[in-house]
Order: sequence, then C-alpha cells, then structure tokens
Amino acid sequence: MKNTKQLIAEFDRQEYDNLLLDIYVDPKQLNYQRERYIKAIREFETLYGESSVSIYSAPGRTEVGGNHTDHQHGEVLAAAVNLDVIAIVGKNAEEVIKIVSDDRDLPAIAVGDYAKRIEEANTSVTLVRGVCNCLSEKGYLIGGMNIYMTRDVLGGSGLSSSASFEVVLGTAISGMFNQMQISPILIAQAGQYAENKYFDKLSGLMDQMASSVGSLVHIDFGDNENPTIDKVAIDFEQFDHSLCIVDTKGSHADLSGEYSAIPI
Repeated sequence: MKNTKQLIAEFDRQEYDNLLLDIYVDPKQLNYQRERYIKAIREFETLYGESSVSIYSAPGRTEVGGNHTDHQHGEVLAAAVNLDVIAIVGKNAEEVIKIVSDDRDLPAIAVGDYAKRIEEANTSVTLVRGVCNCLSEKGYLIGGMNIYMTRDVLGGSGLSSSASFEVVLGTAISGMFNQMQISPILIAQAGQYAENKYFDKLSGLMDQMASSVGSLVHIDFGDNENPTIDKVAIDFEQFDHSLCIVDTKGSHADLSGEYSAIPI
C-alpha cells in the first residue's frame, strides 16, 4: 500500500507507464490511462481523505466461441479486453465496506452482515454481499474497506461489467486481507455465487472466469468446481482481425428471468 499523494506523484512522473502498457497493451492509451488513475486516486481522497491505498483492476471480457455453453458444462473460448474496472482501496477502522462506483454511492455494509435482503434484489449491493459471503464461508478474512471504483467496461455492451465488478471486489479482498492467496478461480466462483444466489440470475461461470484469469483462454466447464483453463497463445492482428465494440446504450439488467431459463 502507498499514500495517495505519493501515488499521484509517481503516476505523474510516469513511473507506472510500463505497468500500464502491460495492462492496456496500446501505447496510445498511456496518457489517458495515466490521467484516469490520477483522477481516480484524487476522487478517493475527496471521498475518504488522504490515506494508504492499493489499486486493483479487473477487465471486461468477450466470448470468442461457445457463449452460454458454460451453462451446460461445455467449453468456451473467451478473452479479456483492455476496458476494465479499477478500484482504489484503503482500509478503515469502522468495520464497514464503503463503495462509491463512479457516481453511485452504494449503501455501506457492515463486515459480517452478508445475509441476502429481498429489498436489494437486482442491485450492486446484493452482489457485494454475495461475494463477501462466499469468500467468508471459504474461511477468508474480510475487513473494513473504503473503495472508489471507476469503469471503462460499457454497461449493457456484452462485456460483463457486473462480472468485472465482482472480480475486482474479490481481488481487493484477496489483496487487502489475504496476502493475494485467493485463487482467480475462487474469485470467479464467488462472483457467480453472488449472481446465482443473491442477484437471482442463473448465469454460467464464463464471464467471471475470463475476467479473473485474463488473456485469451480455453475453459472446459465439465467440472464447475474445478474447471480446466488453458491460455491460448495467438495474435489476432496476424490475421488482420479486430474486435469492434459498439456502445448501444442498451442493458440486459431486466433479463435475469431469461438468463435463468437457460438450462444448467
């Protein structure tokens, strides 16, 4: 963890440009991403004050092949994209989890209060309770956190903004309280658990797994508890292929019933 003022100065001196290039690949994004991170840290300071923080990222994802076959324990090709959610995270002594996501201020959750609440159905706060409940039941520690999140993952675009939200939260819990010992697979499973049990959307595991594991991967869901994951080494640019993402301003937030109707 580093002090927010120190991090801002280090980003401003371009000390993290190599890391940003590793995450976002495109050199043309460096200036934008550097300013994006500085802006996010400053927003954290505005909300919570100057403090020691860590930064976490979770990418959106796109399916290359096999969309929704994960519902039937099938096989998929999926890839992380360089549109992501970043979270600036600090600890607090109040034993509550506070999250502001862009312009949304989620209700604070007391550490340990992870019971599902009917009035929170189909909201982000129920996903937070679900992820925390799953990881807590697995024996992992969770403490008070101040979190500011901002996302480039377009809502309703099919890039799984909800999965990246769940994954960045699970990764923050792993880093802040568990020495990064929670596996990417369990973090993905915690996100699916939150969707299935708390959000009442019977999604498969592809979205969360692609976000948590990253890269281009082949995943065999024959055993959902122990999926087989293989990274696929291929450069689409060699074949003159490009992925075009269109912001349709759409949303499938009200389609939980339709997703749940897909047999599992």
